[in-house]
Amino acid sequence: MLITKEQGKRLKELLDVEEKLNTLWVDYWKDFSGFDTGPFWVIILMLVAPLVLTYFKIDRTKAFHIGFYGFNIHTWFTYSDAIATRTGHVYYPFQVIPVLPLNFALDASLVPVTFMLVYQWCINHNKNVFLYGVLTCAFFAFFFKPVMAAWEFIKLDKGMNFFYLFLNYLGILIMAIVITKVFIYLKHHPKKKPA
Repeated sequence: MLITKEQGKRLKELLDVEEKLNTLWVDYWKDFSGFDTGPFWVIILMLVAPLVLTYFKIDRTKAFHIGFYGFNIHTWFTYSDAIATRTGHVYYPFQVIPVLPLNFALDASLVPVTFMLVYQWCINHNKNVFLYGVLTCAFFAFFFKPVMAAWEFIKLDKGMNFFYLFLNYLGILIMAIVITKVFIYLKHHPKKKPA
């Protein structure tokens, strides 16, 4: 047996706390963040509008390439947001999905779509993806997130600040660019089959 009795007991305690926490989040959502609140509909707009824009604006000849890059942004941003919220550095008083304490609209739509459209513009106009990506990071960290903070859609705690958010965005940008370039390289340099 791999799980000891003590480990099983501690695991059950954690799962019980997690279940209680999920119940508290759902209750909180019903009281302060549900369908009948203005913030809920603002977040829905941040979720739906970028996806609709993508449908009309994505370069369909490069949809997989651009989508892969955007999925990278989405994935890394979701991971970093989950870590920041779980450690109490960032929290969102309003959610669209109560069991996700992160801002699903930002992680799944607004941020990745913005980066995707900037990336698309850069590759279609032969512009520096990194430079314009850094400008996009600065926009989110030093303009968009402070506006969200002023409207209380995001709270920073435990020493987190907008400069640290910028560094986080920058790290995500670098990872997304590098991973996308590696996969493009692999696509254009297939492994030769043995004779």
